[in-house]
Amino acid sequence: MKKLNVVIVSPALADANNGNWQTARRWQRLLVKHKAHSVRIVRHWPDGPLAAQDDVMLALHARRSAASLNAWAQARGPQGLAVVLTGTDLYQDLNQDLHNDRNHEDTVVRQSLALAPRLVVLQDQAPHMLPADCRGKAQVILPSVPTRQSLPKTTRHLRAVMVGHLRAEKDPLTLMAAAQALADAPDIFIDHIGAALDPALGQAAQATATQCPGYRWLGALPHEITLRRIQRAHVLVHPSRLEGGAHVVMEAVRCGTPVLASRIDGNVGMLGADYQGYFDVGDALGLAALLRQCRADLIKPLPDNGSLLQRLQRQCAQRAPLFSADREQAALLALVDSLWTPLNASI
Repeated sequence: MKKLNVVIVSPALADANNGNWQTARRWQRLLVKHKAHSVRIVRHWPDGPLAAQDDVMLALHARRSAASLNAWAQARGPQGLAVVLTGTDLYQDLNQDLHNDRNHEDTVVRQSLALAPRLVVLQDQAPHMLPADCRGKAQVILPSVPTRQSLPKTTRHLRAVMVGHLRAEKDPLTLMAAAQALADAPDIFIDHIGAALDPALGQAAQATATQCPGYRWLGALPHEITLRRIQRAHVLVHPSRLEGGAHVVMEAVRCGTPVLASRIDGNVGMLGADYQGYFDVGDALGLAALLRQCRADLIKPLPDNGSLLQRLQRQCAQRAPLFSADREQAALLALVDSLWTPLNASI
């Protein structure tokens, strides 16, 4: 395999530390591992003399990287180009015209999709959100997170944790309503980690903590502390209304902590269509019922895989290898090689 110069275009760099940056940085590490390729991350392309040496472009975000995509196509043609579709691309920019019967289209996103010979999505359900004429170009590359040992868990009570900033997309109100529905269950505790990006939701969290002793809003915590809380929890709760594929869901799975999640594409694409820990979007009573069942499973354990909690643990253990770094690296290397080969098939 030839060592290539790969440029990753990311609309967010280290100062943002968001999902786009984390994907770009992780892919850079995986592609340069064992000196396979040379990789740099830029916000815009071309960015100076080094741009002339680039062989392959991986552009995160179809809309926000559109100018770089167009510049590459004008300079090189579409060869060597892949667009990595984010949750915003799929569930906001495209979703508005594909599923809400709106007359207008996000023409910038559509042009990016048409331009690139390869489209990359980050969870199994994402290709269904693409226009029908683009689905044949889509490749799923599941992200990876390191594996961690599950930490000892008490059987005296059930500990659930939600990790997500307080904003509408993450639907923290469903968690709070579930906590209120569990006011008569003193042995179910819910920890909520995340900053109040919406002040009104922060006030709701404070009020819920006052009314419901089993609910604690812990605010934003450092990543390492958050991971340890996930490791010690019996379940992670992820009630999002809109999600491209949450990093924290993978972290829980790789920690051996089962997930209770809303039934949306972003969660189903991570956990699998047959996963048994789903509840409907906004269904606080359904979430509360799942938490009660998991608590009952701790009190009276059933034979292997007989209880809901045991089945969820088994299903998460089966999914965990899908989020390994070796698997993601192999997929990335194959992608880059496939983008380069057509350029040199006649050489």
